[in-house]
Amino acid sequence: MAFNDAMAGLKQMSQATAHRRQGNRTALAILVIAGLVMVSAVAFLFSITTGASNASVIDVITGMLSGSAESTLSIRDRIVIFDIRLPRAVLGFLIGGGLAVSGAVMQGLFRNPLADPGLIGVSAGSSLGAVAMIVLGGGVLAPLAHLFGIFSLPIAAFIGGLATTILLYKVATQYGQTSIATMLLAGIALGSLALAATGILIYMADDRQLRDLTFWSMGSLAGSTWSKVAGAGPIIVLSLLPLPFMARGLNALTLGEATAFHMGISVQRLKNIAVVSVAAAVGASVAVSGGIGFVGIVVPHILRMVIGPDHRFLLPASALLGGSLLVIADVVARILVSPAELPIGILTAGVGGPFFLWMLLRQRSRLSL
Repeated sequence: MAFNDAMAGLKQMSQATAHRRQGNRTALAILVIAGLVMVSAVAFLFSITTGASNASVIDVITGMLSGSAESTLSIRDRIVIFDIRLPRAVLGFLIGGGLAVSGAVMQGLFRNPLADPGLIGVSAGSSLGAVAMIVLGGGVLAPLAHLFGIFSLPIAAFIGGLATTILLYKVATQYGQTSIATMLLAGIALGSLALAATGILIYMADDRQLRDLTFWSMGSLAGSTWSKVAGAGPIIVLSLLPLPFMARGLNALTLGEATAFHMGISVQRLKNIAVVSVAAAVGASVAVSGGIGFVGIVVPHILRMVIGPDHRFLLPASALLGGSLLVIADVVARILVSPAELPIGILTAGVGGPFFLWMLLRQRSRLSL
C-alpha cells in the first residue's frame, strides 16, 4: 500500500514537472514570436532603406505613414523605395514565410525533421510549367502567353505544380485513403519525371532562353513588381490561412495516425488540406522567384530546437522567421557583389547546404543512416 502511494506521488510530481516545463516552453514560444515580429519589422526597414538611395529610415517611415513623401523624399527616391524596393520586400517576406510554413507542415505530416516542401515534387512540377512557358511561349504556348501577358509565367508554374499534386493524389490514394509512404515515393518519382521533361525543354531552348532559364533557376527577387505581388501574394496567403487551424491535428499526428484518429482527428482530411495548401504556396512562390531552396527545411528545424514541436507556435514563428530571413538574404545578395546582384538561390543554397549536412549528422544514429 505504501509502495502504491509512493508511486502515485512520484507520478503526480512528474506530471507537475512536465506541466511546468510545458508552461515555460509556452512562455518562451510567445516571447520568441513577439521578438520575431520586431525582427520582421527591422528586416523590412533594412530592405527598403539599403541601397544607392540616400533616404533615411525616418524619411521612409514618415513617407509610409503619411502616404505622401513629397516633403522628405525626392522623386527618384520615391520611385526606388515605393516602386522597386517595397514590392520586393513584400514579395520576399511572403515567399519566405510560405516556404518556411510549408516546410513545417510537411515535417509534421511526414513526422520527419528532414522533410522538405519539394519532397512531393511540387517544386519540380512548377519549374516544368515555368520552363515550358519560357521555351514554348513563342510557339505552341503562344496563345496562352498572349492571353495572360505578364502573368503567363506565374500561371504556367502554378498549373505545373497543381497538375503534379493532382497526379500525385491519383497515384498515392486508394479506396479514399492516402498513404504517406506511397506519397513520398510517388513524389520522388514524379519529381524525377518533371526534371527529365525540364531537361528536354532546356535542350530545345535557344541562347536567349537558356540565359533566362539559367538566372530563373538560380532563384531571385529581381524584377519584383506590385503586379507580381498581386498575382502570387493572394495565393500564398489563402493557402496558408487554414494551416493554423491544423495545429492540433499536426500535434496529434506526431503520435501516429492511429492515435490521432482515436483522438478525434480526421486524418485523411488533414492530409488533403495540408498537401493542397503546400502545393499552392510552393507553386506560387516558385512561379515568381524561381528555385529558392533550404528555407523550408532550415527555418522550422531551428525553431523546433528553440520553442519545441508544438505547431500552435511553430507555424506562426516559421512564417515570421522565414519571411525575415529571406528578406535579409535578399539584401545581402544585393550588396555582396554590388553593383551586380547575386541570385538569392545561390546564397540560400550556400548557407542551407552545410546546415542540412549538419542536420543529417545529428539525425544519423536515429534514422540509421
